Amino acid sequence: MKKLYAILFLWLLVGAVGIAQRVPKEVQQVLEKYVEILRTSESLEDCAERFRSIAGGSLINEDPENVSLRSTVKDFSLKKDYNNIRFYANPVRVSRVTTENVNRIGSGESALGGTIYKIWIAREDSSTGMPAPVSIILPRNHPVIKTPKVVNIGSF
Repeated sequence: MKKLYAILFLWLLVGAVGIAQRVPKEVQQVLEKYVEILRTSESLEDCAERFRSIAGGSLINEDPENVSLRSTVKDFSLKKDYNNIRFYANPVRVSRVTTENVNRIGSGESALGGTIYKIWIAREDSSTGMPAPVSIILPRNHPVIKTPKVVNIGSF
């Protein structure tokens, strides 16, 4: 029985290390910033204003230097996450990560190519529901956008 527990412990440890290794530090920082914005904003309007700095892809309008959220983002996707973040683990617990290389997400001058990290965040109480994903892109070869951006929200 002790041998089984030791194997299980090592398997869990390797899995946790694997998640940490698959998410670059700058992507993890953007994830933490997004969750912090959701948890500490005084209103949905405040949340939307603060979120603009880390939003990208199809969440924003085409001007990558004067970022504004698309008209539906605040009232739907962001509102859902803002209202439901209280049900998710604090501090954030990542349950899994997948990656995907994309050539283009978004439109116009703000369109991005790069690696998307789809990061599932665990709920505070796993019996109340499944983890929810947040997608963050690590951009590649964009003339203006050099830092990771949140590109998909609204699942909390």
